[in-house]
Amino acid sequence: MGVFLNLIDVILFFFFTIIAICAPLIDSQTCLPTHLYPKALVDLSTWYSREYGDYLVEEKPNFFVGLVWLELLFLWPLSLLNIYAILGGKSWFRTTCLVFGVSNFTSMVAILSEMVWSQKASDKLLMIYFPFMGFAVLAVLRGLLPYSGKTTAARRRPGLTKKRV
Repeated sequence: MGVFLNLIDVILFFFFTIIAICAPLIDSQTCLPTHLYPKALVDLSTWYSREYGDYLVEEKPNFFVGLVWLELLFLWPLSLLNIYAILGGKSWFRTTCLVFGVSNFTSMVAILSEMVWSQKASDKLLMIYFPFMGFAVLAVLRGLLPYSGKTTAARRRPGLTKKRV
């Protein structure tokens, strides 16, 4: 099971790294003024929304802007913590991973429901968003699986024992 957990951790590390980079540089352009960003980042975001037909990024509906704020204020710091936890083998990784996964899953349900029910999203756009739903499920499952890092029991000081008289 250790190899399986390590494989999941590698996949999640890749996912958390994408969030850690893209959230402040690309996604935040949805809710912050574009003059705060270098022209290259604004052009990249514009290219993406046109290339993939991401109408949510272009139209900026209120619910989507709110979810991006959630990503910036809650999920982005959690992704940084999860990267640190994976690299450092921290025992609290399961907790932060579970919280991240549930929150991201909830956001993705709202976004994908809008895309599917409005019938505005192309298959190309759905292929961009659906993997994030899969990563959210994987993060939830990883949060529910046992801890795979080094055991902390070996590092603890043995407790004082009382002698019976």
